[in-house]
Amino acid sequence: MAERVGEPGGQPQPQSQVREPQEPPEGGAVQGRFGVLVVDGPSMAPTLSHGDRLVCHYGARLRPGAVVVAQHPLRQDLIVVKRAVERRPGGWWLLSDNSAVESDSRDYGPVPDELVLGRVLLRYAPRPAWLAPSTWWQPALRALPYAMSRRLGDFRRLPSL
Repeated sequence: MAERVGEPGGQPQPQSQVREPQEPPEGGAVQGRFGVLVVDGPSMAPTLSHGDRLVCHYGARLRPGAVVVAQHPLRQDLIVVKRAVERRPGGWWLLSDNSAVESDSRDYGPVPDELVLGRVLLRYAPRPAWLAPSTWWQPALRALPYAMSRRLGDFRRLPSL
């Protein structure tokens, strides 16, 4: 889950409140809009932790492996942060990085395209990390030491033993 942050420097707003200006309007995301989110809950651990602050690009093109922001298909007032695994008939298959948490597509099936709002670009606090590297960057990231490649967005690689 994610909370939306109001005005810069403002306090996090509860998820059930009226939409903030930086959030996309009903009916889908607006291309080129950016927003700030605060992670609430353990579903994306270890990639994201409770309290992490994220920058989202609403309306950005998605690809498998991207961390995305979506409206929950059964509770559309709830905004969730999940990993897009693949396209399926009916929408995107979204999973939590924390396999112990089952509030994802395993419970509610594919998420329709109109409910997937955008892609998370980066975590800016408390530990900055890029979460949306380009596909052409992946081979270069895999050549770097693991700690550095993870910091730049390569979350699929396991450390060498």
